[in-house]
Amino acid sequence: MALVNIPRLDLLQFTKGGIEERQAFIQNLGRAFNETGFVTIAGHGLSSDLISELYQTVKAFFDQPEAIKSKYEFPELAGQRGYTSKGKEKAKDANTPDLKEFWQRGQTIVNQAYSKTEFPDNAVVEELPRFNDVTAEIYKKLEDAGRALLKAIASYLELEENYFEQYVVNGNSILRAIHYFPIENPDAISADAVRAGAHEDINLITLLIGASADGLEVLTKEGDWFPIKAHGEDIVVNVGDMLQRLTNNKLKSTTHRVVNPPKEQLKTSRYSVPFFLHPKSTMSLASLDSCISQDHPKVYEDYTAGQYLDERLREIGLKM
Repeated sequence: MALVNIPRLDLLQFTKGGIEERQAFIQNLGRAFNETGFVTIAGHGLSSDLISELYQTVKAFFDQPEAIKSKYEFPELAGQRGYTSKGKEKAKDANTPDLKEFWQRGQTIVNQAYSKTEFPDNAVVEELPRFNDVTAEIYKKLEDAGRALLKAIASYLELEENYFEQYVVNGNSILRAIHYFPIENPDAISADAVRAGAHEDINLITLLIGASADGLEVLTKEGDWFPIKAHGEDIVVNVGDMLQRLTNNKLKSTTHRVVNPPKEQLKTSRYSVPFFLHPKSTMSLASLDSCISQDHPKVYEDYTAGQYLDERLREIGLKM
């Protein structure tokens, strides 16, 4: 298998480092996002104790009876807030739903007027008060880390460092807690059913807190599936389709999946907490002029982030 460039980078090199350290971080991040679309990140501001408590409270939520979890399912919100039960989401163009259930927390708007249609209230789990507090804290810390990464990306693209700030402060980002549930009877599931089918993320960038088990794989340029393993409390960060469109494929939104575990581990759970950093719905995803040339002609039709999100939510089965 060919060497895959998924470097381990320390975000503190960018946020606290000198000029040379910052430049090295920017170039290493940009090069990886250009080649594979993935990096792992240390120095992100989340303590091991907070991560541990997050997974404890996430497990506690999904351990609740279906009758309790279903109280927090709101189909009219297309899975963007609260609980989404098993069998609802599938990868684009897939015929079989993913083997998972999940919870989503959205933005809490501050210091500006907003529409509750676009930013519905977050559901509050009455049975687990700490779940609400921990997910809110994680949301804020991952949003801060994501904004710092976008500053490095803007610098790599030779944009003004704060280019993305106007779009992502009070943007439409989502924190998702996923439970890949145990498969008690493997013979009863479809042959093509997997924990998360091959897909690309919708958003600008995704920040994934180290999942509770192996299974995440990225598709290489050579067509091989390469397993991604984060070190300790490192987070995995990847490019989403919105950033790929904006950069006219300069930065790669790479196909990835979560495969089923070995047969002897099928009856175990896997938990995962990705943060999907989305801009405001009004942001234009029209490719940057600097990313269009005779050698790299414009590939994508002009969309806003809101239009693109709506299209993709329909494709993956969360919106009718």
